[in-house]
Amino acid sequence: MKPLRKKLAQYTAPQEAKAKGIYPYFTPISSEQNTEVLVNGRKVLMFGSNSYLGLTNHPKIKEAAKAAIDKYGSGCAGSPFLNGTLDIHIQLQDELAEFLGKDGVMLFSAGFQANSGTIPCVTGRNDFVFYDERDHASIMEGKQITFATTYKYKHLNFDDLERLLQKCPLDASKLVVTDGVFSMEGDVADINRLVQLCDQYQATLMVDEAHGLGVFGAEGRGTCDHFQQLQNVDIVMGTFSKSLASVGGFIASDADTINWMKHNVRPYIFTASISPASTASVLAALHIMRSEPERQQALWNITNYAMKCFSDLGFEIGNTQTPIIPLFIRDQDKTFLLTHMLLEQGVFVTPVIAPAVQSEDTLIRVALMATHTREQVDYAVDKIYTSFKKLEIL
Repeated sequence: MKPLRKKLAQYTAPQEAKAKGIYPYFTPISSEQNTEVLVNGRKVLMFGSNSYLGLTNHPKIKEAAKAAIDKYGSGCAGSPFLNGTLDIHIQLQDELAEFLGKDGVMLFSAGFQANSGTIPCVTGRNDFVFYDERDHASIMEGKQITFATTYKYKHLNFDDLERLLQKCPLDASKLVVTDGVFSMEGDVADINRLVQLCDQYQATLMVDEAHGLGVFGAEGRGTCDHFQQLQNVDIVMGTFSKSLASVGGFIASDADTINWMKHNVRPYIFTASISPASTASVLAALHIMRSEPERQQALWNITNYAMKCFSDLGFEIGNTQTPIIPLFIRDQDKTFLLTHMLLEQGVFVTPVIAPAVQSEDTLIRVALMATHTREQVDYAVDKIYTSFKKLEIL
């Protein structure tokens, strides 16, 4: 066996979990994403989705996707830089720029690319990048690729960030990158403090709004708007695969930044454009999100209800302030086993282990949608509580 293949063959963690009957990944779903999905031919309550506004099966969005395929075909067969820019892409860029109050927007085929491509593009040698230790993997990927000097600050510890900023010359190019909503534990960055520090130390601030759009802010503009700092955040990143019911991502910023990035971000220049159907879906979802604020309110109503249910029963839910509710288990095998047990009882939740969280902080992640009912939450809470008790976690 060749050395590389031999090294890869030593990775047996999935096989070990399968042998125990607790492997939790790649569960095939045979229906649309909704509060109920079909798994192995039976209905299961979905509490593992990022479709916060419950729009993935909205008829207007499906109609828009079908119409886009009829008009533009199934794909663009090229990158935005060359033959892959459609008029519908320009429309989405313009509407997002207006929505966020920024000069311009550029679209990416995946949200991961938006982060991993932007960070090394806007920073280089003699520059500095500062990132929260629990930032999303796409930010971690970007900081690994850049030639800039990188500094990790303790999670949401802005005194630690300031200590690191003080190490750098005031006139040096500096980028601070943070999640707005942290996707595993559901806690929220203090955008006010970040803006103040970045102004004081002349750093550019980039905020990942993947899990903030549709959840926080007026008309779902995100955490930056929630803190009334949207105009003071230099670069806003977002995804289309959560509240906006599709796939892809974007960067919104000033005209000079967008101009530079459109001509220098390699994942943008060398990746085929977001598909016509996905683009049309995002546009339709954006219109619905803006015109139906009651969806955002419904999301918060069901979130607050579920959070109280878990808290009253003694679950450890950390510092979440969002529809993402972490239920800490702190044992990998029990995390996998619990996920399996709940699926058997008709509740789909997501297991979270290292490196997504610290190895001692394994958890199951319960995610709410605006379309969940109290009856569905009650059923899930009951099954989760019983299973936690059975495994002596509570």
